[in-house]
Amino acid sequence: MAGHVSAVDDILAEYHGLEEQMADPALHNDPAAARRVGKRYSELQPIINVHRQLVQVRDDLEAAREMAHEDHEFAAEAERLEVELVELEEKLADLLAPRDEHDGDDIVMEIKAGAGGEEAALFAGDLLRMYQKYADKHGFIIEVLDSAESDLGGVKDITLSIRSRQPSRDGAWSQFKFEGGVHRVQRVPVTESQGRIQTSAAGVLVYPEPDEVQDVEIDEKEIRVDVYRSSGKGGQGVNTTDSAVRITHLPTGIVVTCQKERSQIQNRARAMQVLAARLQALQKEEADAEAAEGRASQIRTMDRSERIRTYNWPENRISDHRIGFKANNLDSVLNGELDDLFTALRAAERAERLEADN
Repeated sequence: MAGHVSAVDDILAEYHGLEEQMADPALHNDPAAARRVGKRYSELQPIINVHRQLVQVRDDLEAAREMAHEDHEFAAEAERLEVELVELEEKLADLLAPRDEHDGDDIVMEIKAGAGGEEAALFAGDLLRMYQKYADKHGFIIEVLDSAESDLGGVKDITLSIRSRQPSRDGAWSQFKFEGGVHRVQRVPVTESQGRIQTSAAGVLVYPEPDEVQDVEIDEKEIRVDVYRSSGKGGQGVNTTDSAVRITHLPTGIVVTCQKERSQIQNRARAMQVLAARLQALQKEEADAEAAEGRASQIRTMDRSERIRTYNWPENRISDHRIGFKANNLDSVLNGELDDLFTALRAAERAERLEADN
């Protein structure tokens, strides 16, 4: 409990400092700084609220116990408050438990059709619609930065930005971070005349998006920038200017493209943000790999090559192989009903974090 008290004291001090910064008009002259402060303020708000409730209940409980000596009706009130106090203490401990530092972040997501040709592209399109429907229900904004469609309207490759409508302790990363990996589908393809079940796959990559490109150092000498004409389905030109931008990071070979914006300057700025997110994720992977050496227990990192989930159409079943989750509601899941699955994944992650922290 002593650890929790000191942690809360530190958070209270930080929270009051943020309040002072937000009251300073000068902060709002710098939108990036204002966003950072506002985001952190939102992340701390649930802890502050529960702490305030806890202080109030402790005061009320002390008063009820004193009054119970004179009036027995207060004894029942004291019992009720004791139960509420325990619940609030558990809630506060949960809020103070180790968390992923990126949980409040916006993300960049890439969905790529894997082995399976047109059928894999159609499945990648199904995943895209699943995430879009989930985002709509949970207050996230999805922005398509770059996409390539297949002939039948599937998705060969798409890059998305997913953002919270409001700064939150539980941002896009806290929800979508579990999606990185290989998603496998088993079904009869629309392209299959014999009615045979086929297995194909799509890959999903997810990165926290830095608040600013400056958060990640990118040397201009280490990138190559190409411009070209934006193209739509089938490769036809969308506009008549070379506004689409492709950035190649020479040391790592990472290639990022953006053709959503109307101007080359805007596409370049957005592509640099995506590149920063990719490089930040790469740096974290390398640091995790180093930290994992000689360590038996490690918080799960979603290996991009790992087959994480299978979507079985004939049996209407979804299986998440990391936590042994199975459910026969594939139709609902594809309609954006991911809450049960995400709750199970979050619980497994939290258990691993607590184990690693002990």
